[in-house]
Amino acid sequence: MGAREGRSFLERLDRTPRTVWYGNQKITGKVSEHPAFSGIAKTISELYDIQSEPSNADLMTYPSPTTEERVGLSFLQPKTPADVSKRTGMMKRWADHSGGMLGRTPDYLNSSIMAMAGASAFFGTEGRDYATNIRGYYEYVRENDLLLTHTLINPQVNRSVGPSKQADPFTAARVLEKNSEGVVVRGARMLATLPIADEIMVFPSTVIRSGQDDMPYAIAFALPVSAKGLKFICRESFASDSQYDHPLASRFDEQDAVVVFEDVLVPWDRVFILEDPERANKVSEATDAIVFMAQQATVREIAKAEFVAGLATIVAETIGADQFPHVQEKVTEILLIAESMKAFLRSSEANAAVNRWGMMTPDYVPINSARNLWPRAAPTLAVVLKQIGASGLMAIPPEGILESEARADVDRYYQGKGVGAEERIKTFKLAWDVAGSSFGGRQELYERFFFGDPVRMASAYYAWYNKEPYKERVRDFLRRERPE
Repeated sequence: MGAREGRSFLERLDRTPRTVWYGNQKITGKVSEHPAFSGIAKTISELYDIQSEPSNADLMTYPSPTTEERVGLSFLQPKTPADVSKRTGMMKRWADHSGGMLGRTPDYLNSSIMAMAGASAFFGTEGRDYATNIRGYYEYVRENDLLLTHTLINPQVNRSVGPSKQADPFTAARVLEKNSEGVVVRGARMLATLPIADEIMVFPSTVIRSGQDDMPYAIAFALPVSAKGLKFICRESFASDSQYDHPLASRFDEQDAVVVFEDVLVPWDRVFILEDPERANKVSEATDAIVFMAQQATVREIAKAEFVAGLATIVAETIGADQFPHVQEKVTEILLIAESMKAFLRSSEANAAVNRWGMMTPDYVPINSARNLWPRAAPTLAVVLKQIGASGLMAIPPEGILESEARADVDRYYQGKGVGAEERIKTFKLAWDVAGSSFGGRQELYERFFFGDPVRMASAYYAWYNKEPYKERVRDFLRRERPE
């Protein structure tokens, strides 16, 4: 099949059965036409159309190593520094299409499964051949250009104890039994973003204790979303029919869901880790999947910072506030964030090296620094828009006012500096969707916890970072004798 286009994505979406609950409604019929999913489905189809555009062939695709058909470049296992840069170029093209507002475009998990397959020996061959499984799954996803979602963490029921100590030990998804066909899983995981995907990957993200009681939770596998017993329970949608009133939410609400496994059978060839806490705890770092995922995330975050910098500038210019030093200083905050993230990415690419698995890999030091800085910096984007737009962000009437008898008043009182009322309202609605709407609130929360709890991330960064050269420099200074 190779790299697909938007139409084929939508057709597969509508013909693939899945159990999706939205409120009291079990979604049936064409998912691409449901109000909660139509906007994001169309946007994902646009990404695939960008990929399949002949003029973008070299930017977005490469020849499959098995079929020579063009496949998505996010599947490329890089062997040279140029390959690493190619991956960045492809990701940036997709990220710019949404202004960085989509956290789960296909390239994110494509990068993960690509890295894991390249490090397949990590998954071991004891008993069943999980190394072959991960390689086979990567090739299957690559050659069919499938869209993946994933679910990582356990339900927030009682976080003071581990999964095996919950009142119901099957609250968190775990192994129920093993048989000749595969592994049966019962329980739930959160949070699967983009339930319109073709497949779901289930990997651990939190530390699993090595005791016997927690072993059934140390699992990793993948399934089609149509698997029997698999259920998605969605949050309230932020999508809207009006692109004028909700320019971002109408297009980019990815939707998030809790995933329930009601005695779901995972075939043996879809199992990657089984009752192995040591591997489960190390999989992302040991395979360098986290490096390639962080590369993709940094590219997207750059796109978002650039987009909001442009928007903040236009908002200021629209009301004639761009001349004030304190407004310029606020926009500069966003520009500094964007340029800092670019510097991290460029440094990571420039210092790329072959990892233990034979893949050219971005330098993890700057890219890990970027993923620790971003949760602290990202809230600034919304704050700046609120500070510049101020009450103007609330004084924005619905689109229907433009067709009402009050249109003359709107034209008179809602105009901006050198722009008409309609354009000014449209600009401020975009700013509100970034900074103040339900969609914007989800964006801020999402960025704060994209890679996990920032405090735990910082603690892990502190333990991981090689501080010895700096400490030794201080010791050398303290040992230095004052010249006579």
